[in-house]
Amino acid sequence: MGLSVTLSEAIIAIASVILASVFSAYAIYAGAVLQGNVVQNLGSIKRNMYTRVEIVYATIDETTDPNHFVICVKNVGTIPISRYDDLDVYAGEYGKAELYRYSDYAEPGSGFFNLTDADGDGVWEVGETAVIRAYPKEQANCSLYEVKVVPFRGIPSTYLFSKP
Repeated sequence: MGLSVTLSEAIIAIASVILASVFSAYAIYAGAVLQGNVVQNLGSIKRNMYTRVEIVYATIDETTDPNHFVICVKNVGTIPISRYDDLDVYAGEYGKAELYRYSDYAEPGSGFFNLTDADGDGVWEVGETAVIRAYPKEQANCSLYEVKVVPFRGIPSTYLFSKP
């Protein structure tokens, strides 16, 4: 009787140690996964903060048919932008702005935009102002316009203006 009680206590003690070890190993694993996710999310948020643009001026150029939008945008982030096709440009009547995609060959009536950086080297450097020309497919004619520039995984900028 004494041996069976001692043996039972030994089995229970061994099972308790194994269970505690399994639980602590899982807790350490879950903590490491959580830490990895937090670090990855913080890195993504930090990268998003590095890519930032600010619209400083926008107007309508009436020298083409149909008229087109001229948007002056400054790179106020901390990294240069070289992939212009990652930018989304919205322009048009306030509340009804249309999306324009990048094209080197954008022209009046095409529905695309092109971008020219200040020094013309094809890289939109930090602190540099670029000129975006967005060409609507139809004549834009309203009293209040809005333009919005949205960099991929970055902070967008919006600007409201009226016809000159």
